[in-house]
Amino acid sequence: MSYLKEFTKGLIKENPSMVMLLGMCPTLAITTMASNGVGMGLSTTFVLVCSNIVISLLKKIIPDTVRLPAYIVIVAGFVTFVSLMLQAFLPDIYASLGMYLSLITVNCIILGRAEMFASKNKVIPSILDGLGMGLGFTLTLVLVGSVREIFGSGQWFGITIMPEFLEPMTLFILPAGGFFVLGVVIAAVNRIMKKKPGEIGCHNCPNKDGCPGACEKAENNGGEQ
Repeated sequence: MSYLKEFTKGLIKENPSMVMLLGMCPTLAITTMASNGVGMGLSTTFVLVCSNIVISLLKKIIPDTVRLPAYIVIVAGFVTFVSLMLQAFLPDIYASLGMYLSLITVNCIILGRAEMFASKNKVIPSILDGLGMGLGFTLTLVLVGSVREIFGSGQWFGITIMPEFLEPMTLFILPAGGFFVLGVVIAAVNRIMKKKPGEIGCHNCPNKDGCPGACEKAENNGGEQ
């Protein structure tokens, strides 16, 4: 197992938001400012890495019958810790993220990596997987947030950068602007990766090896979905 591969796969190739389309709620909701993207992304990364460590260590102890509830309890503990730290030391970020900070507990990215990777691998690969996926998620949030903040308010990280003769386009900081910017970013990534419509499916899914559902059924049915 290549440690470098486990870390870098989440940045672009298996980026949780831009490729696997996970964690769409915070990606669209809190990216009106780039700083919000940094706060949410790094908070999610911390929770993802810590929960991967604990789940990897306890993978042989947690019974299958209570696997998902146990994962949620573990994740919720780290989310509570992050919330308290932000509330104490970074109250502005805490206020900006609002209820979406608590929703990290049920973020598909965290539960997905716990189920498909951390519960099947050792601690070091699980740490690198969580770190790579978390930073990939952060990259997406900051990118989308930067575009929306620059064009929507003429600022970037709170600093005015748009010339006075140009009027900011309020559309970019509205929900519709979030969908538009995210769609453009995803399209650009697909173009860079040269994905074609015919290449989409279980046989090319980056998680097919650990998927107990659709991919396995597709193989049993001779590739039909």
